[in-house]
Amino acid sequence: MRAKKGPIIDTAIIAGTMAVKRTHELIPFCHPLAIERCDFTVKFVSATELAIHCEVAVTHKTGVEMEALTGASVAALTVYDMCKALSHEIVVTEVRLLEKSGGKRRVRGGKVAR
Repeated sequence: MRAKKGPIIDTAIIAGTMAVKRTHELIPFCHPLAIERCDFTVKFVSATELAIHCEVAVTHKTGVEMEALTGASVAALTVYDMCKALSHEIVVTEVRLLEKSGGKRRVRGGKVAR
């Protein structure tokens, strides 16, 4: 999927990954972490609904849910930015934690853009 500005999903994944790595600069009291893995899944769940999932992993005593949620949110905002010339009716919804596991946790944050 391409827009006038370029490849939408690829650009959203890059922006989301950058946001994951800079979460500590955006949200007070978040610690800078050595992110070990950051994976995005972006897929259409209907003709007008795009689901963006961000999964982050780190071996540390702190969770990475803020990083996963920030990554998914920024990826969705990037889709909005790249598509707003087509429609201002795009809605970014449902920012939520989908899964958190283990003491040294792997976390998935999700965002849906409609």
